[in-house]
Amino acid sequence: MPVGPQGTIKGLTKNQLEEIGCQIILGNTYHLALRPTSELIDELGGLHKFMNSPRALLTDSGGFQMILSLSLSPSLSLSLSEGLSDDSNYFRYPCCIWLILLKRVSRFSHLWMGSQCSLRLKNQFKFKIGADIIMALDDVVRTTITGPRIEEAMYRTLRWIDRCMAAHKRPHEQNLFGIVQGGLDPVLRDICVKGLVERNLPGYAIGGLAGGEDKDSFWRVVAQCTAALPEDKPRYVMGVGYPLDIVVCSALGADMYDCVYPTRTARFGTALVPEGVLKLKHQAMATDIRPIDPTCDCMVCKNYTRAYIHCLVTKDAMGSQLLSYHNLYYMMKLSRDLHSSIIEGWFLEFVCKFCRKCSQKVMCRNGFAMPWRLQESTFLPVVILSHEAKKV
Repeated sequence: MPVGPQGTIKGLTKNQLEEIGCQIILGNTYHLALRPTSELIDELGGLHKFMNSPRALLTDSGGFQMILSLSLSPSLSLSLSEGLSDDSNYFRYPCCIWLILLKRVSRFSHLWMGSQCSLRLKNQFKFKIGADIIMALDDVVRTTITGPRIEEAMYRTLRWIDRCMAAHKRPHEQNLFGIVQGGLDPVLRDICVKGLVERNLPGYAIGGLAGGEDKDSFWRVVAQCTAALPEDKPRYVMGVGYPLDIVVCSALGADMYDCVYPTRTARFGTALVPEGVLKLKHQAMATDIRPIDPTCDCMVCKNYTRAYIHCLVTKDAMGSQLLSYHNLYYMMKLSRDLHSSIIEGWFLEFVCKFCRKCSQKVMCRNGFAMPWRLQESTFLPVVILSHEAKKV
């Protein structure tokens, strides 16, 4: 799922997303509630009509913004463990950036969700926005944190899902997904998975990852959770967008992913290619008349050279727009190829071919194809064996 925090993918139109084959995008509940506001979206008939888009929409939980806000709010004297309770939390939004620049004064508006109305308001935002899939509010903790805070967040997430379910008034129109928390602790993850499965939700997400942990730990948590979650319901790994992670997590049984990576890296002049990434800002690209990826059928690769895009990415916004188009096309094709390989029974060959390309050390010095960081992993062989075992 491409990420459009305020209902739009930066630099791309609705028609371009349809050309790419994008079927669902992710919107940010927190940002949409503040601008253009959930009330305005509701008055205009929901986010689908507001965007004039027939595609499916998913809104995130808001848990990450909540934790980020708390960590950036020393003036409130709130620590991660003391400032957050089951009934209240602060959201902090920089509404006056110009004041910071001109007067060097940091002013913030606080969206206070207090006492009895905390989760009620959060759910009202989601209902008014009108997404097809809404994520329950969770207590997010980085995987690098240890101690009782991890357990506290996991149990709070389970308590909050009950409140979200009680407040959910449109279950036949909007699918409420729960989020598995528990850090890198297999016992806590297991407790959370069992608790969510008992609630019989339409779908489940694996959250709290991609926060600094090593790849082996990340993949092991995904493997544990997908093995315990129902196979007949969507299993969504949140915040994951690197092609290698998507291939591995798909082998482990995950179905859905989201990340800003494809479009964000495009804005920095980087293209996704089968061998890894291509740095279009590199001087070696200035005279390269090849397309970004000769094997790609996207509009960008058919019409523009690396040299042309090199000139744009250093000076013109069109460069990031073209790269965003190409990167999303690449990710959509990767997803389609993954799906086809599973359905047609050649997934193992697909994974092996993908990993061989990722590990090739080619043309790195000139900024051409810089391979993905396919680090030595003790867990990667287990992924392939796991997939083969599932087939048996």
